Amino acid sequence: MTIAEDAEAIGRIESVPMILEVICRTTGMGFAAIARVTEDRWVALAVRDEIALGLVPGGELDLQTTICHEIRQSGQAVVIDHVAEDPDFRGHPTAAQYGFQSYISQPIFRNGEVFGTLCAIDLRPARLKNPQVMGMFKLFADLIAQHMDTQERLAESQAALLSAQQAAQLREQFIAVLGHDLRNPLASIQAGARLLARTPLDARATSLVGAMQASVQRMAGLIDNVMDLARARLGGGFEIERRKSPGLGDAIVQTVDELRLAYPDREIEADIVLDEVVACDRGRVSQLLSNLLGNALRHGAEDAPVRVRARAEGERFELSVANAGEPIPPARLAVLFEPFTRAEHHHGQQGLGLGLYIASEIARAHGGTLSVTSDAAETRFTFSMPRT
Repeated sequence: MTIAEDAEAIGRIESVPMILEVICRTTGMGFAAIARVTEDRWVALAVRDEIALGLVPGGELDLQTTICHEIRQSGQAVVIDHVAEDPDFRGHPTAAQYGFQSYISQPIFRNGEVFGTLCAIDLRPARLKNPQVMGMFKLFADLIAQHMDTQERLAESQAALLSAQQAAQLREQFIAVLGHDLRNPLASIQAGARLLARTPLDARATSLVGAMQASVQRMAGLIDNVMDLARARLGGGFEIERRKSPGLGDAIVQTVDELRLAYPDREIEADIVLDEVVACDRGRVSQLLSNLLGNALRHGAEDAPVRVRARAEGERFELSVANAGEPIPPARLAVLFEPFTRAEHHHGQQGLGLGLYIASEIARAHGGTLSVTSDAAETRFTFSMPRT
């Protein structure tokens, strides 16, 4: 295949923009790309550029000035957290020429040879040398190669499209591999932190272990959100199992209690009256509430309570979460339920910005709606759905 044909093949992979977006959001880096690397050329096939480097799909770099030239020869990934502090790359001419401080590049293999690279760079340092980030890059690089191999096989067999069953199997394989490859390294870290917590430690070490465990929990939540995003975007939406069960009220109370433990200094008022049975997926409704309540606790006024209200009346079930604080600007309200949307006016908050998007998808899967109102008095999110 020519490079132009390679570019067309990458352009036909619908998940490529999401892959590059997830890379930027997860790592905090501003530039991500898929590059074709041959023995004499470096050509960008797909680009996400949030730091105005000026490189676009089809753009070329002098191969000899890139680290990808070395990766093609070695077949090994290169990961740099901070060029200025890296003993192997602080004097490297490529870093000096292009001015980046963080860099990660994973080779994409096809037919046993390096086809190109999946890479990301930023002008600032980044934390990249960890199993989660490196595993994610390898997973995505393998996925890109798999898509290209599938396209080639389809062309050879003169099949225009995968059957619906084959496409569904491919999506499920991707989602399964994504969950396995991201969760396994995290489970090892979690087990190590638990083991450390059982050993005698001084005050500083105890604090560090606690921070590690908190980070593990946060990373587990991020993985769950990315998995849900993959299911929603690649798998055709959320799958739910609606059952008529009297236990919804208990599930809501349990979720509220969990958030009270996580935020011991915050007041949460719960007004839950469920005299009628609601047909729903209790786990997903609890997840929706957890996302909304966690969002309200992070972004609401710290000196005012967060209020949770649940009612099953007539033909409708309604669940709302309200908090005091600064109103959400109208421009933000218009995109609030889109993925990777975060409240930028709250500095220091972390996450991928998927919580409200996932909550809205859960509402949609139940045949309901998730709406928001925000003014100087309060910000209120309301989930409403048919009761049966």
